[in-house]
Amino acid sequence: MQTVLEEISRIGIVPVIALDRAADAEPLAKALCDGGLPCAEVTFRTAAAEESIRIISQKFPQMLVCAGTVLTTDQVDRAVNAGAKCIVSPGLNPKVVKYCVEKNIPVVPGTANPSDVEQALELGLEVVKFFPAEAAGGIKMIKAMSGPYVNMKFMPTGGINADNLNDYLSFKKIVACGGSWMVSKDLIAAGDFEKITSLTREAVRNMLGFEVAHIGINAADENSADKLADDFGGLFGFARKMGNSSIFAGSGIEIMKSPYKGTNGHIGIRTNYIERAIYHLEKRGYEFDESTRKTNAKGETTAIYLKGDFGGFAVHLVQK
Repeated sequence: MQTVLEEISRIGIVPVIALDRAADAEPLAKALCDGGLPCAEVTFRTAAAEESIRIISQKFPQMLVCAGTVLTTDQVDRAVNAGAKCIVSPGLNPKVVKYCVEKNIPVVPGTANPSDVEQALELGLEVVKFFPAEAAGGIKMIKAMSGPYVNMKFMPTGGINADNLNDYLSFKKIVACGGSWMVSKDLIAAGDFEKITSLTREAVRNMLGFEVAHIGINAADENSADKLADDFGGLFGFARKMGNSSIFAGSGIEIMKSPYKGTNGHIGIRTNYIERAIYHLEKRGYEFDESTRKTNAKGETTAIYLKGDFGGFAVHLVQK
């Protein structure tokens, strides 16, 4: 998968925006970045699209800007010259796709059925848009099509919102979801960029789904850990579960048999998508201790510690 599409996958949500006024491009881009989504698909449905892409690319070079609703090779050239890093279209036009492939421009054409997917495979693509997602059968249709097309990944757009976002993202063949619920035309027209920032933050929170998994307590030694586990059992009836390096009291309290990370212990935080969580937290300035990364048999990250202490506790992420 191309680097641009890999980054889109880690971002998880691509805000799809239609701008009637190029003057709105800069404050909208700032609102998205402040909300935690340094990405946008600017649709070529309006006359302001090309200039909007140029403004966002120049003012916010950290943003990954895609051009959407691209229907011709001329629009490809105009979008790329303005700063677009990826071309997205509602359907699969072989001429446009071949043009992008020849020029090594990432392109995500729209598909809605197996015939479209086979055309995309023939053109050498690994990722396609699924549009209009909900109207074309939603996540059930994508799962059904993924059976015969095992190497194809999808970026669904159309009808996706805060309520069904994770229904799509929880399927591993989904690269990211496009959506406009946090950047509605009404909010843009009203200049309510503060609300857009708030909705964007909410979308990221909803996607990552952070919640406390357990609290780890550093005991001085195994005897101390054993006694503390007994105390929690006596107090609350929490069942003990013995491990190599710790004892669990219930599912929420882990007592280390000897001091481990953190002055006092550690806090485990569950997340829906650990790689996306790592990406978003790094964008906020946090760092991770790569030496603590744990993976499963498929090489997928299952846990990793952040660097530093938080109130005397180390913090690690855990994949749900």
